[in-house]
Amino acid sequence: MCGITGAVWGERGSAITQATLERMTWAIRHRGPDDSAHEFGSGCKSSDDSLMSVALGFRRLSIIDLEGAKQPLKNEDKSLWLIFNGEIYNFVELRKEMVARGHRFSSDGDGEVILHLFEEYGTGCFSFLNGMFAIALWDSRSNRLILARDRLGKKPLYFCQQHDRLLFASELKCFFEVPGFDPDIDPEAIDDYLTYQYVPHPKTIWKGVQKLKPGHFAEFKDRKLKIGRYWEYDPRSVKSLTKADAISRLRELLEDSVALRLRSDVPLGAFLSGGVDSSLIVAIAQGKLARPICTFSIGFPDHDFDETHYAALVAKHLGTEHTRFEVSPKCVDVVEKLAWHYDEPFGDSSAVPTWYLSQLTKGTVTVALSGDGGDELFAGYDRYRALSFSQALSNCFPLHLVPGVKLLQRLPDSSHRRSVVRRLKRFLEASGQPPASKYMNWLQIFSQKFKTDLYSTDFNDQLVAHDSSAFLKEAWHRADTRGLVTQASFADLVTYLPCDLMTKVDIASMAHGLEVRCPMLDYRLVEFAMSLPSDLKLRHFRGKAILKDAFGESLPPAIWRRPKMGFGVPIARWFRGELRPMIYELLLAPDARVNSFFNTSALQRLVVEHDSGKQNHGYRLWSLLMLEAWMRTWQGKSRGA
Repeated sequence: MCGITGAVWGERGSAITQATLERMTWAIRHRGPDDSAHEFGSGCKSSDDSLMSVALGFRRLSIIDLEGAKQPLKNEDKSLWLIFNGEIYNFVELRKEMVARGHRFSSDGDGEVILHLFEEYGTGCFSFLNGMFAIALWDSRSNRLILARDRLGKKPLYFCQQHDRLLFASELKCFFEVPGFDPDIDPEAIDDYLTYQYVPHPKTIWKGVQKLKPGHFAEFKDRKLKIGRYWEYDPRSVKSLTKADAISRLRELLEDSVALRLRSDVPLGAFLSGGVDSSLIVAIAQGKLARPICTFSIGFPDHDFDETHYAALVAKHLGTEHTRFEVSPKCVDVVEKLAWHYDEPFGDSSAVPTWYLSQLTKGTVTVALSGDGGDELFAGYDRYRALSFSQALSNCFPLHLVPGVKLLQRLPDSSHRRSVVRRLKRFLEASGQPPASKYMNWLQIFSQKFKTDLYSTDFNDQLVAHDSSAFLKEAWHRADTRGLVTQASFADLVTYLPCDLMTKVDIASMAHGLEVRCPMLDYRLVEFAMSLPSDLKLRHFRGKAILKDAFGESLPPAIWRRPKMGFGVPIARWFRGELRPMIYELLLAPDARVNSFFNTSALQRLVVEHDSGKQNHGYRLWSLLMLEAWMRTWQGKSRGA
C-alpha cells in the first residue's frame, strides 16, 4: 500500500526535474510514511525515431516483505520498471507459477509478480491479479508507459496528457507541484458533483485531467494515449445453480477471500460497525486466527444515528479486542483537512466518521478489514426493497394518481434517521416514473429542477447540453435483461461503489497510513454474486437472504434481524445547532467562492428552509459546504511557470 506519481515525456515534451519529482512525491507522503524513492530513465528509439524519458516517484507503506520489495522494482535486465499502490492477494500462487516458467525473483513481496506476468502476457497480465492496485509500468524496450487500475476501483489513479508529456499520480495534488499546471474547473463536473456528491469517472473536477476507470489500462507510446479494458463483467449472465449449490459456492469464495486478505507482515484488525457485512467478515477472520482480532467502531452521542451497541454485541459474541470511538459536532473541524486530502469536492458526510475511525484504527494496527461491497452484492440497501415494493404496487394501480398524494409532499420534513415521513415523501416523489428515473430520483442529492433554480443564469447556460443522469443510466441499462433489483445493484457496483465508497475509504485511510482490505470485493465473489438471481438475495422484502442461509450461525440473531442503518451522520441536526455558524461563515459569506456558480438568493432560501424545519436540506448543505471548502483550498494553487 503506497503512493505513486511520475511522468513520461518525449524529446519535444517538458522534462520533469528532480526537484519537481521530489515535490510530487512529498505531496503524498501520508500514503507511504515508511520510505520514498525517485528514479529517472529513458527508453530506446521508437518507431518514429523519438526517445521517451520517464520519472517515477514512490512512497511506501510497508505491509509485505518489510525489508525487501522496495520500489521501483525491476526485472533481471532492468528493461521493465514498476511502481504500484495496493496489494496483490494471490501473489504467492502467481509467484509459484512464474518460478515454474523459469522466472527468477529478487524479493519476497507481492509487486514483483506483476513484472514477470507482464513479461509473459503483456497487458493481459492484469487479468491474473486478484487485489487492489494502481500500477505504473515503464517498458524501456518498447518506449512506453503502462498504467492500470484494479477491477472495482479500490485504488485511485489520475492522469493528465500535456501534448508530448503524460503526468500520473495516486492523488491530484501531485500535479499542482508541476510548474505551469493551472487547469480550469469543469462546469459539468460541478453539476455531476451536486447530483451524486462525487465527480464520476473518468472526469475529474479539472478540465484535461482524468481518472483511469476501474478495470482499465492505459498505454502512452509515440506521444499517443490509448485506453483499454482488461475486465468487463457481463451483468446479463445468470448462474443456473440450486440454492444448496449457491450457498456452498458462496461459503467457499468468501472464506477464501478473507483468508487471502489476512496475509500481512504487520498488525491486522477490522472495522466493525455492527452491520451484517462487517460482522460477518470479522467472524470469518476470527475463525482463522489464533488470537483475538482487534476491532474498531465509531459512534455518535445522538442515539438515533449510533449503532455501536450492535458492534459491541458482535465483539462480545466473537471474543474480539474491541475499541469504540465517538464523533461529536466539534469533529467537523476537520472540514479543511478533508478538502485538502480529497482533492475534489466530495460530499459524502460519512467521510467524517471514516476519517476518525481510520485515525483510531491506525493507532493499533496498520491493516484493517472492511465489509464494503456487501450491500451492492447481496441487495442490502433499503432502496432495493423500495424499488421492488414500488414495482409491485405499480402493477396494481398508479400510485401517483391516488388523491392526496401531492398533499403529503407538503408535510414538514424530519431530521430523524429513519423518518417515516421523509421516506414516504421521497418514495412518492418518484412514483409514476420509469424505473431508472425513479432510482435516479432516490439517489440524487440535488434534482435537476433544484439545480436549475440554484444555478446562476450564466452557469445554467454552460450546462444546456449536459445530462448528469447519463452516468447512472448507462450502467443501469447494461443489465437490462435482469430484474430491477439486479439492475440497481449493478449500477451501484460500477458507479456509487468506486466513485463514492472506495474513494471515501481510500483517502480517509491513506491519510493516516492505514491499509483497508475489502473481502466482499474479491472479483471472483463479485462475479458470482452478481450472477445470482435476485430472489436468492431479496426475500420477503429483506435483503442478504443468501448470506443468512450460508452464515446464519456465525452471528447473533439480533444482527440478522436489525434494521439497515448505513454509516449516516446527524448532519441535519448539527446544521440547526452547533454547526449553524459554519454555514454563515463559509457558505453565505460575502466572499463565498460558490457565488461564481449560484444564485445567492436561492442559496439563502435553502438555509432558511432548513433552519425553520420546513425541509431537511442537511445533505445538500453539507455538499455545498464541502464545495466551498474545496474551492478555498485548491482554486488558484498552481505553482506558475
